[in-house]
Amino acid sequence: MAYTRGTVTAFAPFDARADAEALRKAMKGIGTDEEAVLTILATRNNAQRQEIASAFKTLFGRDLVDDLKSELTGKFETLMVSLMRPAYIFDAHALKHAIKGAGTNEKVLTEILASRTPAEVQNIKQVYQQEYEANLEDKITGETSGHFQRMLVVLLQVSVVLFRAGELKWGTDEEKFITILGTRSVSHLRRVFDKYMTISGFQIEETIDRETSGDLEKLLLAVVKCIRSVPAYFAETLYYSMKGAGTDDDTLIRVMVSRSEIDLLDIRREFRKNFAKSLYQMIQKDTSGDYRKALLLLCGGDDD
Repeated sequence: MAYTRGTVTAFAPFDARADAEALRKAMKGIGTDEEAVLTILATRNNAQRQEIASAFKTLFGRDLVDDLKSELTGKFETLMVSLMRPAYIFDAHALKHAIKGAGTNEKVLTEILASRTPAEVQNIKQVYQQEYEANLEDKITGETSGHFQRMLVVLLQVSVVLFRAGELKWGTDEEKFITILGTRSVSHLRRVFDKYMTISGFQIEETIDRETSGDLEKLLLAVVKCIRSVPAYFAETLYYSMKGAGTDDDTLIRVMVSRSEIDLLDIRREFRKNFAKSLYQMIQKDTSGDYRKALLLLCGGDDD
């Protein structure tokens, strides 16, 4: 599927060798020229970054990602290393780390599985199996429980089953929401949400809010938001990653990198519309240094 609403596109004229040489020069010897590193990596697309890594290996016999890890630190390092991760493995890698070790990162499971298309989920499962020789569904069921687990499994099943809005009318048990939202047919579900409003007098979000709680509630709401509009969902995710005291840098980096070649222009538009300021301005206010410079390059412009 070719996405054209990203902020990062193929850089032209592109010369992988020249970029590899410039990166080596920026990191060689004492001190690192962070500006040179970010200017190259944040303005090339993922396919070009992979070519640069391979030229770097050929020219210098060194691993570019290892060099970035040893030369950079903190959030800036995390961002640059994330940019280097091959696009096809990005989501599988994030999920693996969300269910690794002590404690599960429900936020990451929710964000990825609620927002990806059935075809994308299918692909994530295959990549996970190939790269980690493990079954993603087994891993997730081993680390989660209850209705939250059940909804994640439904999202991993990627089947499309249709039903009538009237089926929402009686009873409010979680199973019903899970069955309905698990159908994944976007156009059908949008009609069902409208019909539900007509039948019940409530938006489905209000009912979910009233009837469920905790991780399940967050997951169901994320699914509903993504059915209504994926860019609006990510605009909100970015907004709350920066709002208030402290920044959720992991979320900010994950969303900026994973959507930069897909729909970040649409996300910017929704952000401006829904939060009365631009994404660019919020990043500028909330971050600093080379980390900020790189995020602003990925953002690709102001909307004011």
